[in-house]
Amino acid sequence: MSRKVRTLLFSTLYPSSARPGHGIFVETRLRELLHTGAIETKVLAPVPWFPSTDPRWGEHAKIAATPARETRNGIDVLHPRYLVVPKVGMTVAPYLLAAASIGPMRRLIADGWDFDVIDAHYFYPDGVAAAMLARSVGKRLVITARGTDLNLIPRHALPRRMMQWAARRADASIGVCAALVDVLRGWDIDPARLHVMRNGVDLQRFHPLPGDRARQQLGIDGSPILLSVGNLLELKGHHLVIDALKALGAEFPAARLVIVGQGPERRRLEARARERGVVQRVTFAGAVPNAQLAAWYSAADVFVLASRREGWANVLLEAMACGTPVVATDAGGTSEVVAGIAGVLIGERTGESLAAALRAILAAPPARAAVRAYAEGFGWDETSQAQLHLFGRLAAAGREFGRA
Repeated sequence: MSRKVRTLLFSTLYPSSARPGHGIFVETRLRELLHTGAIETKVLAPVPWFPSTDPRWGEHAKIAATPARETRNGIDVLHPRYLVVPKVGMTVAPYLLAAASIGPMRRLIADGWDFDVIDAHYFYPDGVAAAMLARSVGKRLVITARGTDLNLIPRHALPRRMMQWAARRADASIGVCAALVDVLRGWDIDPARLHVMRNGVDLQRFHPLPGDRARQQLGIDGSPILLSVGNLLELKGHHLVIDALKALGAEFPAARLVIVGQGPERRRLEARARERGVVQRVTFAGAVPNAQLAAWYSAADVFVLASRREGWANVLLEAMACGTPVVATDAGGTSEVVAGIAGVLIGERTGESLAAALRAILAAPPARAAVRAYAEGFGWDETSQAQLHLFGRLAAAGREFGRA
């Protein structure tokens, strides 16, 4: 009996015990794939080198505290260190990432983990480094594009050329939405090597909870409750949701906005809420573990995503799986996620446009059961089976080549 297909997942976007929420979407896809029982895997998830675990260094200290090797959810995960060089870091990052990873990769092979396929996530620098590594160890390569890697980084000429080289070198490239695959198609990559494999949603983790109970549990009040989830960065558009809250004031004076996430824009967002006169109706909840988000989604009347750029926004599916309708900007693959009864897409990214969409959905809110039913069409089975087929085909081709 032939052995299972063996993959080595390679990405800097992968959780650790020190940063359990980092790259959770990559881990989720892998765990769903492993549930099929047809794949064996290990993970090589490099982290930047930093000299101190002193808490005063914040996120850098957490990175430094990442163990060199650990087991997460039964998966063996290695975290080699790579250098990040100021100023020129973006250009040299793939080379430094590959240099730090080739030794651990070869040791895995020498120790008996003779994997079939490198399963790389995020095109730059990870995918480029993975292409270098695949060439060095003679392995098949699949690179998954996830959003900013193809929506933003290609604006830089040298990284764009390196990504184009990696895409030509890869045996297959996956986009989590059709919009990302369109970028690769525009680079004249062989269409036979391009695949759309959307993210799914964990329908067990994200399910509707009684709204009143969730609000009581979380200690929030207001009517309606708007929820915005994501890193506190300008591109996520939390500031526009604050503007929308202000615009809704006359019709919904008791409305409350809850912002879940952390990041460098926290003070600016607090200042904007004060300037708009709604600071008493904005709750900054900070970072919330993914496993606890279902209560926040269930407590909300509407989920709002005002991003400037998106690949495939997992938070939209998570909210809808909890029965919460959404209002979102039509960015990236968002139109592939939101349709019909589940929510409203807006083309103009302004606070007033968000407010208009919110008025419409609040005037005739869809049944939460109907929104949940819509989300149930986005389980993981289809994507997991597509991965199995792709990895299996590449593994068989690689073994045949090895015998030739």
